[in-house]
Amino acid sequence: MLKEQEEKQKSHTSIYRRIVGLTWKTFFFGFIAVVGYLVSVEYNLFYLFGSSPSLDKLENPRSDQASELYTADGKLIGKYFKENRSPVGYKEMSPMLIKALVATEDIRFYEHSGIDPAAIFAAFYDNLRGQGRGGSTITQQLAKNLYKTRTDDSKGALGHIPGLNVIIAKTKEWLTAIKLEQRYTKEEILAMYLNTVDFGSNSFGIKVAAKTFFNTSPEKLKTEQAAILVGLLKAPTYYSPKFNPENATRRRNTVLAQMAKYNYLPQAQADSLSKLPLVLQYSVESHYDGPATYFRGAVADYLKEWCKENGYDLYRDGLKVYTTIDSRMQAHAEEAMEKHMRTLQRRFNSHWQGKNPWVDESNKEIPGFIEETIKRTDYYQRLKKRFGNDQAAINRELNRPREMKVFTWDNDSLEKKVTMSPMDSLRYYKRFLHGGMMTMDPFTGHIKAWVGGINFKYFKYDHVKQARRQPGSTFKPFVYVAAIDNGYSPCDKIVDQRITINYVEKGEKKSWSPTNADWQYTGAPMTLRRGMGKSVNSVTAKLTEQIGWETVVKYAKRLGIKTPLQSVPSIGLGPSDVTIFDMVGAYSTFPNHGFYTDPMFITRIEDRNGNLIHQFTPKQKKVLSEETAFLMMHMLKGGIEEPGGTSQALWEYDLWKGNEIGGKTGTTSNHSDGWFMGVTKDLVTGVWVGGEDRSIHFRTSSMGEGSKTALPVFGLYMERIYKDKELGYTMGRFPGPTVKIRKEYNCTTPWPKRAEVDSTALDEQLELMNIDSILN
Repeated sequence: MLKEQEEKQKSHTSIYRRIVGLTWKTFFFGFIAVVGYLVSVEYNLFYLFGSSPSLDKLENPRSDQASELYTADGKLIGKYFKENRSPVGYKEMSPMLIKALVATEDIRFYEHSGIDPAAIFAAFYDNLRGQGRGGSTITQQLAKNLYKTRTDDSKGALGHIPGLNVIIAKTKEWLTAIKLEQRYTKEEILAMYLNTVDFGSNSFGIKVAAKTFFNTSPEKLKTEQAAILVGLLKAPTYYSPKFNPENATRRRNTVLAQMAKYNYLPQAQADSLSKLPLVLQYSVESHYDGPATYFRGAVADYLKEWCKENGYDLYRDGLKVYTTIDSRMQAHAEEAMEKHMRTLQRRFNSHWQGKNPWVDESNKEIPGFIEETIKRTDYYQRLKKRFGNDQAAINRELNRPREMKVFTWDNDSLEKKVTMSPMDSLRYYKRFLHGGMMTMDPFTGHIKAWVGGINFKYFKYDHVKQARRQPGSTFKPFVYVAAIDNGYSPCDKIVDQRITINYVEKGEKKSWSPTNADWQYTGAPMTLRRGMGKSVNSVTAKLTEQIGWETVVKYAKRLGIKTPLQSVPSIGLGPSDVTIFDMVGAYSTFPNHGFYTDPMFITRIEDRNGNLIHQFTPKQKKVLSEETAFLMMHMLKGGIEEPGGTSQALWEYDLWKGNEIGGKTGTTSNHSDGWFMGVTKDLVTGVWVGGEDRSIHFRTSSMGEGSKTALPVFGLYMERIYKDKELGYTMGRFPGPTVKIRKEYNCTTPWPKRAEVDSTALDEQLELMNIDSILN
């Protein structure tokens, strides 16, 4: 009996030892397996688990950040982004925002080290009961947002297996969260989290969210506003205060209740705030918001190439781009363009009352113009793809009325709701006149104002650098500068008479007989200065013949015209398309003593931390002698000072207190294009006005010439520039030459009669109108 008991005892002991041994083995091998799994995930063993954030990424976390565009006077005028995000520091955030976040998302945030076991077990238990709940800490969510732990790029071979991929992703988040807690303070983690999360409505990060929903900053958020934004984190669309206000109110009150539960807010205050209605100042920021929209598009085109060449991403890297634009001058330019174009459009509508403005050379309406034009649109191509060759179905869609917003000059908002078909819409929009304008400092090359059109939201085509139009008589100075640089004088004379030029082009004999704008010829000798000032075609054509049209092309190219130019006898009358951008750069050579300066619109680029990446400097080249440049400035004043000068409409503006202005108007033969190039001692400005299509224009010279369509924009603009004393631009004379002029120019300009210039400021100008007085 005793022996049996001993054997049983030994058996029990053996079983116990085996259980203990098995337990220790299980624990040991389990521990080894867990550690091995964690190490394998951390180091992506055999590329099975996908990469984890490197030490460099942990210590230098980079989230997508909008690049910002600043003016020369320090104003933020736009952003480039895929995710609109602008980070702020912890101290720039409202304390109530922090409390709302912790109370709602991670109440033990200050106690754990990145992982909260209690929250994990609670989430596991709730999910078993069918109640969905997350157990991620704020630090884990930050790891997921910051390092994109669940993207295809971070998955290994095992990461594509359903179920297992979630476990691996969670493991990476736990490991990353622990490492984040080791490297950053709790405050830094909270700040990084709030700067990375998506609040919906194209707002990423708390700074943009506060501005989008409440037009305020993170540090000025009220408690109820902070509760709304924290509530958005659970589901930005479902709890959007803009699109789902009932859901947003309910979620806000839940956040307030959590704050009261954990003593971050008195219960009475939470109850009071829960009864408040939602009050928003909602405004989603887009690429099109702000001033200088056309300019920002041109800068973006340049920056995309620059970033590609230099290894940056314009839409993610948070670059700070400083431009040459002056926000005040830009505002004056946009206001001047808008004011004149409102008036001009009314005049144009009245001019074409009851008729369509798309006409041929005989001023007869072009049949089928709208029908053919719409076939070139993207909308028509989409319909073609949808309906194939079923033209009847396409036409039904093209003529089906629908409610839409359209551009209008009839109100300050510049848009109105209408019911139109796509065909009606095209007819409506084709009636609008458009404009472009650029101002540049001729000495530095800095572009100070850029107006690419009348409204970027509805007309995105940029008429400064993208559009190419015939310059008309604004091209004539290239004829005169070529002549003067080759020995001619402003005082030299050419007879104003009908001329026929015979020439050979591609082996074919041709002839060209230009007419003056008014079809009149004086038959008298005329100085080059008066010929250019009055924009006499016969004088320009004869001078072109004498110096050679190839010479004119060569000088235009030398002065910065980059578009193709036809080497033909009519080159001086502007038959070849050019851009405002090139024309302003070319004219800037004259006040800059013969130096051509590349127009520039960026001064420097910094990274997201404010470190200088690249500094841009003006690029200049000597292309004219200073004497030639000086004489051309005297020639340009002829448009205002010579009797019958084409720029004398400028006398109507408040620009003449001892001031000198050079100017040249331009009008194409059918009045499709109106131009004005204006030069002061400090600035060069180019303005173009015309229809979107060349067949859309005024029918008479009295209404369609550049002095009526483009010149007034310059006049209104310069009035504003001189009145804005903060800008520092003052009226005054052009500086004299710094070199000795080789010979005397004794041609005296006859004084214009008061009636010819119609200005009470005439007496102040008389002493400025003779070149002899300047040279002496």
